[in-house]
Amino acid sequence: MTTTAPTRPVDTAPPVRRGSASRMAALGRAELTLLLRSRAALITALLVPAVTTFSMRGVVDGLDLDGTGLSIATVLLPGSLGLALIFSVYTNLVGVYVTRRESLVLKRLRTGEVRDWEIFAGGALPALLLAYVQCALLIIGLTVVLDAPAPAAPHLMVLGLLIGGAMLVAAGALTAAVTRTAESAQLTFLPFWLLSMAGSGMFVPREILPGVVGDISAWLPFSPVMDLLRGGWTGDLGAADQGRALLLALAWTGLAALGVRRWFRWGPRG
Repeated sequence: MTTTAPTRPVDTAPPVRRGSASRMAALGRAELTLLLRSRAALITALLVPAVTTFSMRGVVDGLDLDGTGLSIATVLLPGSLGLALIFSVYTNLVGVYVTRRESLVLKRLRTGEVRDWEIFAGGALPALLLAYVQCALLIIGLTVVLDAPAPAAPHLMVLGLLIGGAMLVAAGALTAAVTRTAESAQLTFLPFWLLSMAGSGMFVPREILPGVVGDISAWLPFSPVMDLLRGGWTGDLGAADQGRALLLALAWTGLAALGVRRWFRWGPRG
């Protein structure tokens, strides 16, 4: 007499699908682990903004700020925040997106349930976290060193940090789209960085630039972010100027996102 082993019921339950927040959090944790292992990236993000800010104090001290309503503190503090955003978010993410693309990580992620925008956003979470921690430290440190007053309109500062972070994530992905290798990613971020340093009022206020140059510089991508950050300290950014800065920043962010959608390649560039 033979007996048959009882068969186990087949599990027909559908696989558990995670939400967008869970997927992005998982990507963020993975990128955070890699970021903490990269000493070069951490040093660049943590030290360069602080060192550059203190080195620019002599330059700002030599500027003719009469008639602008600005002081050394209201120039250096917003400038340091803008610089922290660019180094922690933009320059970092250009290398991250290029490296993950060339190693086929992004292509493999797209075969699952992760959406394209979740890949970019999840990968950017550690960089954004690092940037905002750096900004908090700079605010505390520079306020003490410069004996600066409290922000007159802190909501504008917060708005500038949030919109600036979103813009630089999109700009980082767009720059990665035209960057062929991880090695060249160390150079392709320079045009945007230099343009922002020179023309967006980061450490040289646009108010002291020649008329035409100042007018053109006001339309640069990072200029509205700097307007919001500086307006957060001075409190003299009127409602119309606030609306203009907000709309211009959102427009540049949207254009960068459209460029990413059109030109970003998920596999290695030939």
